[in-house]
Amino acid sequence: MSEKEAQVRALRPTKSGGFLRRHFAEVAMCAQVVVDLALVVFSCLGAWALREHFAPAQFQTPLTYYFEAFSITAAVCLVCFYQFGLYHPIKSLLNVKEFYAVTKATFVAFLLVSILLVFLTPTQIKADGPFRYLVFLHERLALNVDPSLISRVTLLMAFLFIYATMMVGRFFSFRLIQRAHKRGWGHRNLLIVGAGPTARTLQRKFLLMPTLGLNLVGFVDEDEGRVGSQIGRSRILGTPDDLERLIVEYEVGEVIVARPEDPSSRIEALVEQLEVSGVEYSLVPRFYRFFDTGRVRVSNLDATPLISPSHPHASWFQRFGKRVTDIVGSTIVLLLGLPLFALLALLVKLDSKGPVLFWQTRIGKDGQPFRIAKFRTMYVHNCGDEEAPSHDSDPRVTRFGRYLRRYSLDELPNFWNVWRGDMSLVGPRPEMPFIVERYDRRHRERLTVKPGITGLWQISYARQYAIHDNLDYDIYYIENQSILLDAVIMALTVIAVVRGTGAY
Repeated sequence: MSEKEAQVRALRPTKSGGFLRRHFAEVAMCAQVVVDLALVVFSCLGAWALREHFAPAQFQTPLTYYFEAFSITAAVCLVCFYQFGLYHPIKSLLNVKEFYAVTKATFVAFLLVSILLVFLTPTQIKADGPFRYLVFLHERLALNVDPSLISRVTLLMAFLFIYATMMVGRFFSFRLIQRAHKRGWGHRNLLIVGAGPTARTLQRKFLLMPTLGLNLVGFVDEDEGRVGSQIGRSRILGTPDDLERLIVEYEVGEVIVARPEDPSSRIEALVEQLEVSGVEYSLVPRFYRFFDTGRVRVSNLDATPLISPSHPHASWFQRFGKRVTDIVGSTIVLLLGLPLFALLALLVKLDSKGPVLFWQTRIGKDGQPFRIAKFRTMYVHNCGDEEAPSHDSDPRVTRFGRYLRRYSLDELPNFWNVWRGDMSLVGPRPEMPFIVERYDRRHRERLTVKPGITGLWQISYARQYAIHDNLDYDIYYIENQSILLDAVIMALTVIAVVRGTGAY
């Protein structure tokens, strides 16, 4: 055995033992189905019990009347959950798409159950000729209980409870899956073909987002001399000629070809090789940097695919709803938080000399500058346009300022900017002018929406890195912004603040 072969063999991962580790995705999906069924049944029974508790005696209905209706509800809900992708193993960032799917699936299930209850109403119709077969079929499928005896209030409350419990249940199941992925459970092994800048960018994203459930086992490079060399936490395991062997040896479930600079003939050869292996694969397109904001539209001209930039924008209803939410939310915080504001102002004043508030110019929507307000956390002679402190031992930060920054209390005056309309509750954080001056075309995408007090980056694993170095979170928010996404981000922000994972 050559030294190079021995080096590569040493990189071979050990097989993860245990049935649960090897079949985590299947077990998790089965468990999710059972949990969803239990939540639907619990919601139906809870709606019935609540209605019966408050209904007058003459309007109360036995639970046996609802048995068939609740059974249909459970079956239809599970089918709708499946059809809307709620049992897909790959989760989106913060699992936002799953929350959308819960909303759509619950609404569709409510419509279907309502329609079925109408069509399955028992009938006494008699018919001759061909119609007698339809009557016979209806009699076999019809309910034993007339749906008119079922309370519409109970049915409506049941679906409201289903929606609420599913949203909460999906949130906690996502957190459990997050923890499992962090411990290496349920990962699909991933191989990247290429070891250039594009491949290294992908590697960094996988390290920052372990909840994707993808375990990067290594790279493939055409240079045989680089086999065995280290790139970050992974190594180059072989050349394209070794691809088939590596897929089997490392139990690879997905391959990403990250060589956009290669000629089409070489990419086609790799695709043919991957097609034969039967593994799932993805390609980084040759001109991906022209569409590096991720906003693209794929269409077809006969058999020729066409890729064009897409420019989604929030509807007037979304903009109106977001502004109303900003005004209401900031007004509540400013009014109810006055005692806290006064206390923090006093402590800032007693801790060090200087003004209580720190005003600084930031860049907002469409590149417009505005003055942002914060509680001062640094000594006056250090309050300039410089990179923000990244750790609590920074000598520029005051003693009390460390606590303000840790719990994000220094940003409470930002609600004044939200009330004025300079900022929003949720959005990309506003940057200082000297940083915006260095923005390239992709970075300037952040300026297409109002900056926010909190956002995806603030509650992400990339919180330790600079804002402008992690555009993916802001781009994702811009492309998927909605009231539901804002609600999820604000809820997670509250949890992060309580836990003390603020500016550091």
